[in-house]
Amino acid sequence: MDYVLDTSALFSMQDLPSEARCFTTPGVIKELDRYGDRRSDLWGELLTVSEPTAASMRKVREAASRTGDSTRLSPTDVEVLALAMELKALVLSDDYSLQNLATYLGIPFKPVGLKGIKDLRRWRWRCTGCGRIFEKEMPDCPVCGSKLKSTLSKKD
Repeated sequence: MDYVLDTSALFSMQDLPSEARCFTTPGVIKELDRYGDRRSDLWGELLTVSEPTAASMRKVREAASRTGDSTRLSPTDVEVLALAMELKALVLSDDYSLQNLATYLGIPFKPVGLKGIKDLRRWRWRCTGCGRIFEKEMPDCPVCGSKLKSTLSKKD
């Protein structure tokens, strides 16, 4: 099996899994560089950097809008999931929103340092004033004008 590693996985790991080919995305490498982490230089040919197609990125973004994860995922998270979808690979990540969307998309994942999610969840937004629930994030409630607060509910 192939693995696609996100930034949290690379931060947590001392060694890459030796039993499979390991991939990551340009966005992950940029994040590592931003934090001064140079392990990717040491892993050299053991870690293949690959960019997903625009079509895969679009599919992941569309799915994220359905689960409500779109505001919680970084562009790098979208890259990681799109690449895993293309390669039919297992994602290594401790990011719960990434794991949630992977579950929705049928992409296998494995947490590295944390416990990991068990159930698919959907984000909804509750008005702090009138209490109405909305499926999409908005700057404020279209009914009463109050702020909206994200709330997590089980996928129905």
